[in-house]
Amino acid sequence: MNVTLDQLATWMKAEYEDEHLEFKEAKEHYDFEELVKYCVALANEKGGRIILGVTDKKPRKVVGTRAFSHIGRTKAGLVERLHLRIDADELEHPEGRIIVVSIPSRPVGMPIQYKGAYWMRSGEDLVPMTPDMLKRIFSETGPDFSAEICPKAVLGDLSEVAIERLREMWLRDSGNEALRHVSTEQLLEDAELLLEGGVTKAALILLGTRRALGKHLAQAEVVFEFRSAETSVSYQQRKEYREGFFTFQDDLWETINLRNDMHHFQDGLFVWDVPSFNEAVVREAILNAVSHRDYRLGGSIFVRQYPRRLEIISPGGFPPGITPENILWRQMPRNRRVAEVLSKCGLVERSGQGARRMFEECIKESKPLPDFTGTDDYQVSLTLHGEVQDPSFLRFLERIGQETQVSFTTKDLLVLDLIHKEKTVPPDLRDGVPRLLDSGIIERIRHGKFVLSRRFYSFVGKKGVYTRRRGLDRETKKALLLKHVRDNRVTGSRMQEFMEVLPGLTRDQIRGLLNEMKRNGQVRPIGATKAAKWYPILKEEAIASRRDEDAKERKP
Repeated sequence: MNVTLDQLATWMKAEYEDEHLEFKEAKEHYDFEELVKYCVALANEKGGRIILGVTDKKPRKVVGTRAFSHIGRTKAGLVERLHLRIDADELEHPEGRIIVVSIPSRPVGMPIQYKGAYWMRSGEDLVPMTPDMLKRIFSETGPDFSAEICPKAVLGDLSEVAIERLREMWLRDSGNEALRHVSTEQLLEDAELLLEGGVTKAALILLGTRRALGKHLAQAEVVFEFRSAETSVSYQQRKEYREGFFTFQDDLWETINLRNDMHHFQDGLFVWDVPSFNEAVVREAILNAVSHRDYRLGGSIFVRQYPRRLEIISPGGFPPGITPENILWRQMPRNRRVAEVLSKCGLVERSGQGARRMFEECIKESKPLPDFTGTDDYQVSLTLHGEVQDPSFLRFLERIGQETQVSFTTKDLLVLDLIHKEKTVPPDLRDGVPRLLDSGIIERIRHGKFVLSRRFYSFVGKKGVYTRRRGLDRETKKALLLKHVRDNRVTGSRMQEFMEVLPGLTRDQIRGLLNEMKRNGQVRPIGATKAAKWYPILKEEAIASRRDEDAKERKP
């Protein structure tokens, strides 16, 4: 994150150093091992911030810090030791340099240890966690509902068609020919869908018959609805899939695909088609809903299709510890047994690759990213948009891949998508920026600001847009300022006028340009502070000024 002076002022006014804030004076230095332990303690207490360069007693004062002069190296060391996505920001305060280390929460049910101890804070000290606190953390995840046995269910409640589908997919993904010949009971026991002869709820969710689900687990249902327009109140088609997932997964996709319009695009003599709904993305979204919904709640999963939009709404919010911001990087399966079976069949990646694949495919097709707006503690709402936003960007990615053989990671694609949309790349995505710069796919305008390369804008025939986004070079900016000063040589020019000439620059950036022009003998200020006015230096004055400077340098 990018910390501001206003945020720092708010934190400093906090009544106490609570579980989320830790202030350290650290004027000259701070021990790195101590910093690591504090990061562990704050992570175990669900995250927080360590602020170096501020006194911890009220009224708190900024004293500045010289600790950790190479902040990037410090951050890398913390990430290496703790394997958490830790941020470290430097903040220039009028009273001195401040370091803010932001620590995320530990994963749900998983306390973090360092050098043999699970650290926590106790007053001013760091101490190992107490047994009762460790027990509370370890019990956070709770039992796996899908692994529980359904007492009244029997083997006959499972569909033979679905069981054979499970066998076929598991065999194909694993290559284990022995699966072809084992009995049904042995197959289900090996998949842990039968436990000591009892049928698990995961077995019903994946393999159950319609009758069995109606009797034992009616909420394990997916309802499909199609509406022909965004304003339609009633649906034009509805299907209810109250049966094992292996029974209906293909039929559900085929139903969606019946109305999956194609977008036609032409590039010279070549025409290519992009469907509104990418099959891999839709299947992954449905798999996520089936794997992670809360089956303790009575609602169904709803899949609602519109001509250019697909909604998938599932009961229960995100699993503990998962948010829209970290869904690509953190995993916490709510129904582990269901996820394990789907993984055995090659349908999902338990490492979380599925969510990343959804985002990657949307970017590659130049579509809006998966949208979780509407998600709360009681439901996950996912919207997939079908409109192709910029066909030229889609073609550019294809061309770059063909010409350079570059393999884009999820982070690469997220960075390219943000830059293409003229948005700022956040610090946690900047790891791969150097590689994209080296590949010539993006260019740096200034610190933290990037654009797609000239190559992209030449490719799409928009060189003028490249010039606008790239901005004026430094000499051109100074020429504009000089012209304004000369045009107003009689009345003088104020800073506010310069900011109107170059609205994209800050006051400090403009002041830096003016000082360069002053040193070059082009302009001079009269007055001080905000009331200063700038005037041009005539050629004769500039020559005289340089003569005086030379004379001063020659004096012993």
